[in-house]
Amino acid sequence: MEKAERIAEGIYLYCIIGTDEAINFGDIGIGGRGDAVTTIGYEAISCVISKTPVIKYTLNRENLLAHQRVIERVMKDWTVLPVRFSTIADSIEDIRGVLRKRYEEFKNLLRDMDNKIELGIKALWKDMDRVFQEMLQEDEEIKRLRDRIAAMPPAKTYGDKINLGRMVQAGLKRKKEAEADKMMNSLKTISADTRVNQVYGDNMVLNAAFLVGGDR
Repeated sequence: MEKAERIAEGIYLYCIIGTDEAINFGDIGIGGRGDAVTTIGYEAISCVISKTPVIKYTLNRENLLAHQRVIERVMKDWTVLPVRFSTIADSIEDIRGVLRKRYEEFKNLLRDMDNKIELGIKALWKDMDRVFQEMLQEDEEIKRLRDRIAAMPPAKTYGDKINLGRMVQAGLKRKKEAEADKMMNSLKTISADTRVNQVYGDNMVLNAAFLVGGDR
């Protein structure tokens, strides 16, 4: 019987802060193993990290909350530069190399971020059946093709089903973009800066970050 392949260990990155102190934020690392969240420093900046298997973390509620929980804990005491979800380094040396190479950039960004916080907002549709029903009401062409397929023998609907799938995906993309634009237009009014990130899956409408004053 073959032994299961061992998953390599890496280092999960959460954010960058302006200190060279060795800090332990508690056993709150992502992944549910109780890994300690600590710092790796270079001169006057540090990366907040924990140990982790080298895996691609699924973008789900549990993992997103675990990632955000660490950042919120760090933000109680420090201005932070958040790192993208599921960023994993192979070694401490790799992290220090990035801190060394981009030291001045990170220092300037931390100064600009002082007394500001970055809020990540992910908006998801909870009821996809309702979303598709709304699409049928909004797009007469999709509704007609859906009804046509329902009235035909299954053996004769292959091509129409492919076309319907493409139309639904295109309609879903348009609906997402319209709803995301509405949210962005509202939230931009209270933000010093914004960043729109890639969305994942059919139900994620918006994945964005907003830089706001710490008193808001």
